[in-house]
Amino acid sequence: MIPDTGLEWIVDARGCPPAVLADVGAVRQCCEAIVDAMRLHVVGQPQWRKFDGPGGVTGLYLLSESHLTCHTFPEFGLICLNVYCCQPRNAPDWEQLLAESLGATAVVVRELTRGLREAASGAEPRPTAAFAPVESPPSPQPNDAEDAPAFQARAGRRPGGDAG
Repeated sequence: MIPDTGLEWIVDARGCPPAVLADVGAVRQCCEAIVDAMRLHVVGQPQWRKFDGPGGVTGLYLLSESHLTCHTFPEFGLICLNVYCCQPRNAPDWEQLLAESLGATAVVVRELTRGLREAASGAEPRPTAAFAPVESPPSPQPNDAEDAPAFQARAGRRPGGDAG
């Protein structure tokens, strides 16, 4: 039997002020609060990327337990977090933490048990979280009058494939 190999939290927080989500310092403080609350151990230096213009930020923490990532979308008032721990951890009070640190008004948390216990036993894997469909805006489409760099800029992408 293959044991469970950890827990993963996928967290979406909405209603955050756009200026906060575009501020690397504010998002960094939120991630540090998660690290402290979960008693995680950061390996090396966290990596941060601030996107140009109205774009958000992306952060990555390599952890001895696995990883913590975040991506912000100021235009939607949204931060998306992913925490994976291969060692048992208690989850923080996500709603309180994200409301206090980023002003979130709605938080959706999906907790997934990782591993192949069911597959090793011959049983069908069972989802441990329910996923509701999320409406997303239509993808931008190029028009005949614009070239690729203009379309990429309008679509929030940088030449070379970076999203912004």
